[in-house]
Amino acid sequence: MAGGDAAVAGDATQAPLRLVRDVARLSLAGFGGAFKRDCTDLARRVALLGHLLEEIRDFKDSDVVASSSSKSSSFLSDFTVALQAAKRLLSAASNFDSKISSDGSAKKIAFQFQCVTWKLENTLGNLAYDQFDISEEVQEQVELVKTQLRRATERYGGPLSSTILSRALSQPLDKEIDLQPRSRKVMGSLHVENIGNIDHEVQMKVGSAPKGNGSQGHSTHQTNLESERPRDSSASSKECQQNNFDATRNHQEYKKPDSPVIPDDFLCPISLELMRDPAVVATGQTYERSYIQRWIDCGNTTCPKTQQKLQNLTLTPNYVLRSLITQWCVEHNIEGQMALANGRIKKSDGSFRDVSGDIAAIQALVRNLSSQSIEKRRVAVAKIRSLSKRSTDNRIIIAEAGAVPVLVNLLTSDDGLTQENAITSILNLSIYENNKGLIMLANAIPSIVQVLRAGSMEARENAAATLFSLSLADENKILIGASGAIPALVELLQNGSARGKKDAATALFNLCIYQGNKGRAVRAGIVTELLNMLTDLSNCMVDEALTILAVLASHPEAKISIVKASTIPILIDLLRTGLPRNKENAASILLSLCKRDNENLSCISRLGAVIPLTELANSGTDRAKRKATSLLEHLRKLQQV
Repeated sequence: MAGGDAAVAGDATQAPLRLVRDVARLSLAGFGGAFKRDCTDLARRVALLGHLLEEIRDFKDSDVVASSSSKSSSFLSDFTVALQAAKRLLSAASNFDSKISSDGSAKKIAFQFQCVTWKLENTLGNLAYDQFDISEEVQEQVELVKTQLRRATERYGGPLSSTILSRALSQPLDKEIDLQPRSRKVMGSLHVENIGNIDHEVQMKVGSAPKGNGSQGHSTHQTNLESERPRDSSASSKECQQNNFDATRNHQEYKKPDSPVIPDDFLCPISLELMRDPAVVATGQTYERSYIQRWIDCGNTTCPKTQQKLQNLTLTPNYVLRSLITQWCVEHNIEGQMALANGRIKKSDGSFRDVSGDIAAIQALVRNLSSQSIEKRRVAVAKIRSLSKRSTDNRIIIAEAGAVPVLVNLLTSDDGLTQENAITSILNLSIYENNKGLIMLANAIPSIVQVLRAGSMEARENAAATLFSLSLADENKILIGASGAIPALVELLQNGSARGKKDAATALFNLCIYQGNKGRAVRAGIVTELLNMLTDLSNCMVDEALTILAVLASHPEAKISIVKASTIPILIDLLRTGLPRNKENAASILLSLCKRDNENLSCISRLGAVIPLTELANSGTDRAKRKATSLLEHLRKLQQV
């Protein structure tokens, strides 16, 4: 963007920044009434977006090409409309009293929350970070807000058509909103039929690294690991998708006539959602583990609720509260918690199946895992592995029977077969989302890393796949990265079997989404190995190598290492000859390497990158076109200097 364009962007941010501050003032004044929690949630999310607007306002670089200026203006315009609607809604709903207002008024306000939430989510989905050179930290913050907005949108009833949305946001809250009958959902008048789709997913394959751009994407599909292997002893998925935050029933459920009011003690003070894994901090307050861990990882050392200084950062599991929440969920037919209670498992149709017989048999197997007899342990862990592969019900029962800590102990067994079956059992158990927390609580990571370093090849493959599965939770990326797992994964990437290399590549990709792990991977020698993968076409891992490089290239240490490894000529060659996805990632990596680096820009110019970039800008994928066009603009301005 030229200086004038930057000034325009700065001017255009004044209105939305003012709106964000207005919302913050409303929040400080406090919200009341029937929609108190909705208002609090919305205001908190809007406040987080202030940092994004500040970076856009302060942006002075030339990363936005002329053709994208209108897109930037369109984004800021849409964003301003969404914030105006949010402010109006918060003003109207902050003290709404359902006792003295009509049911129709309550429904209109509830529908407005759906509209505003969807509008904000949709607008942020159209933001291209590199247009304004948005920092990694702010990108992570925006992705978190997008995830929360998406989940809120789904709870309110899902996305809306553009026609209904524009009409709803333009109408004052005191006027009726005319919804076409065909757009009403059978579930009730508070919900509107999903008429549009928006893609928020970043797919990730084990066996073929994800088609990613290095951003922290989130998806909503189940992980499927060992059962997807073509052979029984394998444990990596055909296709796994990242799910940073699981959608759980929360405080919004009270709006539905047939839904119970969730006790306040069961709600996380940060997310205001029903807790799955409650953890106690030093002040005695309880929070959802993933949210308080994120709070601490961002450098905060105070209790969010009391503002007291935390004497230590230890998070202690609140097993009593977890048990109470689980029992309450079962009693009220609410999903999201452990589905096992009183010897019964909840089925998909809402009914319950008696599994007391299965529980007794599995408990006997778990006891044998601690037997003094090597043969008994071997038989028991082999059966646990087989059972954990078959069904989610078995994964729930095995974990509830206390198998996880015992299996972790068996990871250090001198018996190779026992170790292989133990690591594969843990991998299978981790497929069920709630078991991930139990595995982390059992301090499994050091033992998994030990298997990754010194186990049989099959055990190492499955250890890598386990680390990938556990790293789907953002807070676990940090713990796994600090455990020494990354050097061991890089070594498997270099010397493992074909399957082991693919498992290692997928785990490394997912871990390197977290900024702090990128430097660890570079220091472990990952760049050299990725370059070998790019030049050795026989191993069919070019996709994986490029995807990981695209994630790493924004990191200063990685950038230096990639350039020193003489990767630029190879990337330019891939611009000419690669598959569409290869070209897209190659352009993305080159753009990251050349930002604010005239030496690298001159290098790609000398190596003849202009012609393939021009072709890509005309006929590539949408993302490839954007990256190629931005690079060409950099080259043009370099020539004018």
